Amino acid sequence: MTIKVLLADDQALLRSAFRVLVDSEPDMEVVGEASDGAEAVEIARDRGADVVLMDIRMPGTDGLAATRMITQDPRLEDVRVVMLTTFEVDEYVVESLRAGASGFLGKGAEPDELLAAIRIAAAGEALLSPVATKGLIAKFLAQGGGRDGESGAYDAARLDALTGREREVLVQVAGGLSNDEIAARLEVSPLTVKTHVNRAMAKLGARDRAQLVVISYETGLVRPRG
Repeated sequence: MTIKVLLADDQALLRSAFRVLVDSEPDMEVVGEASDGAEAVEIARDRGADVVLMDIRMPGTDGLAATRMITQDPRLEDVRVVMLTTFEVDEYVVESLRAGASGFLGKGAEPDELLAAIRIAAAGEALLSPVATKGLIAKFLAQGGGRDGESGAYDAARLDALTGREREVLVQVAGGLSNDEIAARLEVSPLTVKTHVNRAMAKLGARDRAQLVVISYETGLVRPRG
């Protein structure tokens, strides 16, 4: 199965470099390029992209707005967005994760990292660079940042719908662990962990694991360290 990739960045040179890299892989193909977010959304609808590499800062409709448009469109429910950023810590990245992006990647990432990120997102694993993503969210929330400028935007009572085991698994997800790592730590099968993760996502209305991490911090289930 070929992964259809859409490149959204206002820098033509960078798009060209990404295109050469992606098209060199036998299991991937670039189905379109966009210089702003609105164009990216239109192409995603027309050409059925699986993964969008989305620059977070673009003129006109930026990556954040475009991500919201994609994740809120029922026709694009299977499209995964990977945010591209030149900043290690950027509040817009956190907002992108809240909006439904599957994760983020630095523009300076190695080619193998970029290709791996596309494959991980396409496979539905969603959370990219888990340690970095967790650290970024923790730092931002520790500074009092929350949706619309308020911390604790998620009501902790939402967690009441979870079973004790689902909460336990959610804590591990927020720690950046994979299903296999969680299974080893909790002494259960990876399939059991996957089931708990999927149920937690359904109960909390989360699009993917990235949003589970955000919810974990914003409800106070997990506290940022230091």
